[in-house]
Amino acid sequence: MTREKSSRLDRPHHQIPENVNLRCDLRPGDIGSVVSLHGVIYSQEYGYDHTFEAYVAAGAAEFAQAFDSHRDRLWIAEAGGQTIGSVAIVRRTASEAQLRWFLVHPNWRGLGLGRILLLQALQFCRECEYKIIFLWTVSNLTIATHLYESAGFKKTEEKASKLWGQTITEERYVLQLEPSGRAL
Repeated sequence: MTREKSSRLDRPHHQIPENVNLRCDLRPGDIGSVVSLHGVIYSQEYGYDHTFEAYVAAGAAEFAQAFDSHRDRLWIAEAGGQTIGSVAIVRRTASEAQLRWFLVHPNWRGLGLGRILLLQALQFCRECEYKIIFLWTVSNLTIATHLYESAGFKKTEEKASKLWGQTITEERYVLQLEPSGRAL
């Protein structure tokens, strides 16, 4: 018997816990809850200041104002009426999209929610026939980076920046999709 090497995303799917609702119908309050979740979690975990929340808010406002349900999507994971996770796909060109606002609240990590959110986002990109998906992250988000790499994203750029009250290393990752929808 041989064991094939598989990526983390190829392994059997986790089930969404019964008390978690995953949806992608954009509702009033969703943008604010994603901004708030990012502001609070990144402050607590990485010491980012209020300017990070403003950065997320500016991008989220732009997304909401230009939203096209056929080309853009925001997934919200909820539990007990609270947003506990999110991910978005933002159209940049007819063939290129950006993955943004990928986060799971620390109390809900380790249950496969991040993997499920990422898979939903990539499936949507395939359905939209995007050819290139890119994202920006920071070097100290090693668990998220591992998940991106497991999905086939490759680091293409790195730069040091002074942002959000910190000196950080920003990283750009790119995933090229084949016409068949398979990751290269």
